[in-house]
Amino acid sequence: MGKGGNQGEGATERETPMPTFSWEEIQKHNLRTDKWLVIDRKVYNITKWSSRHPGGHRVIGHYAGEDATDAFRAFHRDLDFVRKFMKPLLIGELAPEEPSQDHGKNSQITEDFQALRKTAEDMNLFESNHLFFLLLLAHIIVMESIAWFTIFYFGNGWVPTVITAFVLATSQAQAGWLQHDYGHLSVFKKSTWNHVVHKFIIGHLKGASANWWNHRHFQHHAKPNIFHKDPDVNMLHVFVLGEWQPVEYGKKKLKYLPYNHQHEYFFLIGPPLLIPLYFQYQIIMTMIVRKDWVGHLRRLSSTSLTVSLRLLHSLPLKQDLAWAISYYARFFITYIPFYGVLGAIIFLNFIRFLESHWFVWVTQMNHIVMEIDREPYRDWFSSQLAATCNVEQSFFNDWFSGHLNFQIEHHLFPTMPRHNFHKVAPLVKSLCAKYGIEYQEKPLLRALQDIIRSLKKSGELWLDAYLHK
Repeated sequence: MGKGGNQGEGATERETPMPTFSWEEIQKHNLRTDKWLVIDRKVYNITKWSSRHPGGHRVIGHYAGEDATDAFRAFHRDLDFVRKFMKPLLIGELAPEEPSQDHGKNSQITEDFQALRKTAEDMNLFESNHLFFLLLLAHIIVMESIAWFTIFYFGNGWVPTVITAFVLATSQAQAGWLQHDYGHLSVFKKSTWNHVVHKFIIGHLKGASANWWNHRHFQHHAKPNIFHKDPDVNMLHVFVLGEWQPVEYGKKKLKYLPYNHQHEYFFLIGPPLLIPLYFQYQIIMTMIVRKDWVGHLRRLSSTSLTVSLRLLHSLPLKQDLAWAISYYARFFITYIPFYGVLGAIIFLNFIRFLESHWFVWVTQMNHIVMEIDREPYRDWFSSQLAATCNVEQSFFNDWFSGHLNFQIEHHLFPTMPRHNFHKVAPLVKSLCAKYGIEYQEKPLLRALQDIIRSLKKSGELWLDAYLHK
């Protein structure tokens, strides 16, 4: 599930006969120190190589002991290129009598989804409209310019300052949706160009880390709403989510906070603090402690020269810290003359405070209201439908959410350009209807209200278990 390999690990395809394995044997290799997975009925030993996986060791490790075919296809644009680097990891294949799916997953749904994906490819729905993304970038730059001009022309009084903060918060939110497009490799055919532009947008326009985003967000896509695998449902004991977790906390008499009131204190510590406090801490730790400004060179030292050269060609060296510094330099050079150093710092954090509200409400309306549980071992299609829901389409909803109102389609096809989600949606609805899988779509206001309803329900489950079990 990546773009590298270890020449000394596993067997090569030249060996005959190819060793065969049962699912029972493969599923034993799902440990941190022992990881196998299956792609297109081929068995790969990724134990040593997972630490060099470009998407991070966790995301690929989440599929240890499982079939990862649909995830592999979902995350990679150039499958033939990636397969070249998988050859050294190949150790065998599934035994002929074994089904293609593990844990009794529905193979018919999987086959029908793969046929749906082929239809989408034939409809050119993975082809991007570059003008669309150029206009999105242009409108972000226009907002940045309007913000500066407002302060320059009208001065730094309260009214111009508040107006400018809202304009900049809007540009930051829109830049967040745009970096999301490039981070998912959904704009350019070549991954390299997606990576370069992604670093520019998330680094220079937002002051964040592409590496931090990739490693966190891809885990969310691989196993959405799965405890211990999706970092987005790791609430650090601040909230309890779904139905299983609050009951477990209640039974164990865990009360880090009064969870029966979490739907109320959500307004105080959820939207206001996620970006200014929690995300900023994570980003800084990622860039400085992990030394993302150094790059992959040390990780590549153990690979063959050929693989190293190909990786160096295909993966830009991490320069996240340099990109982030360029953002802060630009911001403070622009606004210190109007506010001074302390004023500019307060201004920046107020902008992030506003943006954080926007980000939290949009991202949680599609997920926190859905099933959140332990690993259920579902097929790709069913697992994404269980964890995501849509919000009705409109020009405003599309723009406001960065087309994440089509969260179902985005999760099924992460590399599909967002302007094509509405075209593939009827196909997805049809497949859902065939298998009786609920395709949830709701108005924007109801979706936002459901966040609070969901938190309240989970809090009540916790209280009942805490008092009576």
